[in-house]
Amino acid sequence: MNDKNQAHYSKNKDILIYIDGELFKRNDAKISVYDSGFLMGDGIWEGLRLVNGSWIFLDEHINRLFEGLKAIDINLNKSKEEIIEALEKTRLANDMHDNAHARLMITRGEKIKPFQQPNLSIKGPSIVIIMEHSDDAKPTEGIILATVPQIRGLPMSQDPKLNSHSKLNCILACIQAKKNGADEALMLDPLGFVNTTNSCNFFIVKNNEVWTSSGDYCMNGITRKKVIGICKKNNIKVYEKNFSLVDVYSADEAFITGTLGSLRHVINIDGRQIGDGVNPGPMNIKLKELYLKLHQ
Repeated sequence: MNDKNQAHYSKNKDILIYIDGELFKRNDAKISVYDSGFLMGDGIWEGLRLVNGSWIFLDEHINRLFEGLKAIDINLNKSKEEIIEALEKTRLANDMHDNAHARLMITRGEKIKPFQQPNLSIKGPSIVIIMEHSDDAKPTEGIILATVPQIRGLPMSQDPKLNSHSKLNCILACIQAKKNGADEALMLDPLGFVNTTNSCNFFIVKNNEVWTSSGDYCMNGITRKKVIGICKKNNIKVYEKNFSLVDVYSADEAFITGTLGSLRHVINIDGRQIGDGVNPGPMNIKLKELYLKLHQ
């Protein structure tokens, strides 16, 4: 374990984890090996960020969670309000008030035998909430991307808009990027257009215009949506469109967006320097300032 991971573990070794209504110490938190999430990656999750005592954009995250559950036909038998109560129960038990994140996971539950059929789940959905103190990256720390062969697929295979437990495609992309010396993978869509990274949404800046993918093959990111809204509100030209790696390599700036990292600038893609190769560009700085104002 490297020093950064050791520091993160030390900070979170005493957390309490929510499992189906009960709280357990980290080392005592267990699920069945027959759980659908473990056996089949059958579940939906959300990542949430705690800032100044509030979960930012909470309603939108919970709405997206329930949309995903309906899409994969998991009947939770709990209301949105009850899920929020569980989140708050876990937060208060951990005495967390700022700079924390939560992984809220719902699977189809424990199966009677290890096969695919959904009706083999015998106890109803499992609910797990892992809440940790965050390790925020330094604002000036840029990231490196590498384009990988793995793509974000078609909706009829596995819809990339689903925040599902089945993440092997993105994990393989991440592995490929790490082997190429990058922090994250830049993934294309089935037509070869630039789409997203393995865990975040992707933007470039060209001639004071902000570009992001068409949205057809990427996660419907909440931070992505907020950045697009900020641009429109502040008369910054923003386009959801198809564009290629040729456009990316000649971009003035590039950045990724996600709930936990907000906006983070990219300094290198496939060996091509972006901007000055160190610092966030002026558009990134401006958009990040406007984004932070949304939840202050």
